[in-house]
Amino acid sequence: MNCRVCNSTRLEPAIDLGHQPWCNHFLKKEEVGKEPFYPLRVLFCHQCATAQLDHTVAKEIMFGDHTYLSGVTKSLGEHFKTIAREVDDRFFKNTPGKSVLDIGSNDGTQLKHFQALGYEALGVESSKTTARIALDAGVPTLNDFFNLDVARRLDRKFHVINAAGVFFHLEELHSVTDGIREALREDGVFVVQFLYMKRIVDNLAFDQIYHEHLLYYNLKTIETLLNRHGLALFDAYLSPIHGGSMIGFITHQSKGVAPSARLQKLREQEEAEKSNDLATYLDFAQRILQMKQENLTYLDDAKKRGKRIYGMGAPVKGNTLLNYFGIGRKYLDCLVEKNELRRGLFSPGQHLEVLIEKELTQLPDIYYVLAWNFKKEILANNQELIRNGVEFYFPVDPTEITQ
Repeated sequence: MNCRVCNSTRLEPAIDLGHQPWCNHFLKKEEVGKEPFYPLRVLFCHQCATAQLDHTVAKEIMFGDHTYLSGVTKSLGEHFKTIAREVDDRFFKNTPGKSVLDIGSNDGTQLKHFQALGYEALGVESSKTTARIALDAGVPTLNDFFNLDVARRLDRKFHVINAAGVFFHLEELHSVTDGIREALREDGVFVVQFLYMKRIVDNLAFDQIYHEHLLYYNLKTIETLLNRHGLALFDAYLSPIHGGSMIGFITHQSKGVAPSARLQKLREQEEAEKSNDLATYLDFAQRILQMKQENLTYLDDAKKRGKRIYGMGAPVKGNTLLNYFGIGRKYLDCLVEKNELRRGLFSPGQHLEVLIEKELTQLPDIYYVLAWNFKKEILANNQELIRNGVEFYFPVDPTEITQ
C-alpha cells in the first residue's frame, strides 16, 4: 500500500494486534460468532513518519450506522462546552452571523454548545441513527459522509469548522481535507481534536488502536497532511479528554499566521523524545506484550480468589483490549454500560453481553474498567461502591495531564 498521507511506499510494520472484528459492531444474539475479522496492524511511514493501519474496513460498514453517542458521558459534554466557549472567546465573540460546521457531528452534543453561543450550526454525520437523534434535538444535520463534493454542494463558508474524534477516521482523507479548506472562510478557524499518538505511546493506551482509527497523528505528521492541502496549524494544546487529545487550531496557510509558543514547545518535545522514530513504535509493541501478561496474571489471581468481575463500560476501544488479551467469559461475566442503545448486545470477538448499569441485580467484586479515559467521572460516581469494597481496576491508567 501507499502511505495515506504522503503516498510513499516506504512503509514498515510496527505493531501487530492480530486479526480482530470491527470493534464497534456490537452483536445481536443471532449474530454472535458470525462477525468478520480483519488484520489490525500499524505501519510506520519512513517518508513522513505517519503511523497508520494497513487494512481499511469500508467506511459504509463502520460509520453508516452505529451505537456510539457523544452525549452519554458528562465529562465529554463538559469538554465540548469548554471548546465552544474557547473558540468563541478567542476568535468570534462579537461576530455577527457567525456559523459553525461540525464534521462527524454525532448526536449534536458539540453543536448544541455553539448554538447556545449564537452560532448558526450545521452537522454532517454519516450514522443514520445518530443523525436522527441530532435532528430531533433541534440540531440541523446532514446525513452524509463529508468530503470535497459535499463541501461544494453546501456552497457556503463557515467561521468555524470542527472535527472532534473524526479526523483520524478518514478513508477519503485528502478529499475531506480539501473540503475543509473549501468550506472555511478566509478568516475562519478549523478546530481539530485528535487522539495524540505520543500520548498513546507514553501511556500504553494501545486499545485506542482499532479499525475506525486509520491514522495515528503526532503534530509533525498532521502538519504534513495539512500543509499539503494549503492549511496550517498555528496553535495547539494537550487536553485530558480521552486520556490525552490534541486540540489544534488551523487556518489557511496563505495567511502566514505565526505558530504559538506552546505549539513550538510541543514540537520540540516530540523531537527530543523521538516520538516520530520507528524505534519508539517497536518499543511500544514490546511494552504492550508485557502489559498483556500483567493483566492476565491479575485476572487469573482474582478468579482463583473467587472474585466476580464485570467489565465497566463497553467502549469501542475496550474490544481491542479484550480481543488482543483474550479476555472473555473465563474472566468477565458481562460488560456494564450507560448507553441504552447497547442493551442486550454482545461484544464482537469475546461475545460478552452488555447490561445497563441502572438495571443490575447483582454487583461485582471487581470492575475491570474499559472506559478508563473517564476515570475521574467513574470514581466520583461510584464512591458508595468503593466504600462497600468494590474494586475498580484500570488496565490503562494514564498519568494526569496538567495544563
